[in-house]
Amino acid sequence: MEQVKQPQEHLQRNLQNRHLQLIAIGGAIGTGLFMGSGKTISLAGPSVVFAYMLIGFFLFFIMRAMGELLLSNLEYKSFTDFSYDLLGPCAGFFVGWTYWFCWVVIGMADIIAITGYVQFWEPNVPLWLPGLICIAIMAGMNLLTVKLFGEMEFWFALIKVIAIIGLVGVGIYLLVTGFVNPNTGIPSSLTHLWAREGGVFPHGIGGFFSAFQIAVFAFVGIELVGTAAAEAKDPYKTLPLAINRIPIRVIVFYVLALGVIMTVTPWDAVDPKKSPFVNMFTLIGIPIAATLINLVVLSSALSSANGGMFSTGRMLFGLAQTDSAPRMFSVLNKNGVPAPALLFSCMFLLLGIVLLYQDGDIMNMFTIVTTISSIGFIFVWMMILFAYIKYRKMQPEKHAQSVYKMPGGVLMCYLCIAFLVFSLFLFTRDKDTLEGMLYTPIWFGILAIGYAINRKRIAAYANSRKK
Repeated sequence: MEQVKQPQEHLQRNLQNRHLQLIAIGGAIGTGLFMGSGKTISLAGPSVVFAYMLIGFFLFFIMRAMGELLLSNLEYKSFTDFSYDLLGPCAGFFVGWTYWFCWVVIGMADIIAITGYVQFWEPNVPLWLPGLICIAIMAGMNLLTVKLFGEMEFWFALIKVIAIIGLVGVGIYLLVTGFVNPNTGIPSSLTHLWAREGGVFPHGIGGFFSAFQIAVFAFVGIELVGTAAAEAKDPYKTLPLAINRIPIRVIVFYVLALGVIMTVTPWDAVDPKKSPFVNMFTLIGIPIAATLINLVVLSSALSSANGGMFSTGRMLFGLAQTDSAPRMFSVLNKNGVPAPALLFSCMFLLLGIVLLYQDGDIMNMFTIVTTISSIGFIFVWMMILFAYIKYRKMQPEKHAQSVYKMPGGVLMCYLCIAFLVFSLFLFTRDKDTLEGMLYTPIWFGILAIGYAINRKRIAAYANSRKK
């Protein structure tokens, strides 16, 4: 198997360990934890913590597979590179463009969300202004140096971490002091997690799976650490550290956070339409709780948009180097940043501003496209696993020399694939996500046409690498 040759222009390794660790944390904490956890609790009750634990468990092994592959050859800059090298040009083409599309759509959704959060403070602000300012500032800083991207992600993620640790601390304090919830008249107690009517699974396995389906969305972006590792100073040290801490993050940020919420406010008293984070801070007499959480969620949306801008630029850069995208996207500016690719992606983020002025069928279609994006992430995760299986078959000597082997190996890969297939099945249980699934073949059809048109050029490049 031929290896990817070092490109003439290459990304610079300017991200430090603290940057990569917080990028990993930011990827593991979605905005849905702050705003959507009330809905997941109402659907599944206490069993919601098992949903997050189960999803986190399998995604940890998927990230371990990705980590071993990236460290097996430092010329791999992302999972697109090893998909191309191990599974072939067609797989690399589909993975790279699908990942680009997923982040562009999420970026547009983030721009819409950012405008809504800003209107919390300034209701009369023009709809186009917050998103435009956001895109301009983040694009400007991303164009300067990757280190500035790392700094932005560091502080965005830190805000989320402080908010969650604060919530856990407040919840434990209320639990220990026997606080009586003024809204329910019920004292705080650990027994709320199993002794309420219906027990741990109050809505049965169906309710558990309903929350499971939503919870998968919260982990979207966890693989961003792999893309950022290409620009880390010491990937052999920093990438394993970032991935190995995923289980701890899942326990602290999801299990503990949701657990303390349900000990203070019983699951059946949680309002699915309101953020339980706001409620928790309000209970201890913080009148500006809503403002604080709005600030946290705004930072989470900014973090997601920033990560999307970073990853889409890097994906196009990698695709262009294999002739799977226009060669102009393989150009780096003097700061080692793929500027043309980044600016091209920003043009699509501007569509988020246009959607703010639309309603009706267009917004309905936007919901469908967002669902397609989430399914696209599952596709990317599956391709990482297939690439690992091929790597173990074709390059056993590299696996033997690996200092960061995936636990469970190929067998664990097949278990993870089965889990992801089951996750896709759960999308058929909800009308909106089912509709999105039915539209998904359109995207892959577009990719198939694009690959067919460019197949000869892509094949010529692949053959030139073998000589």
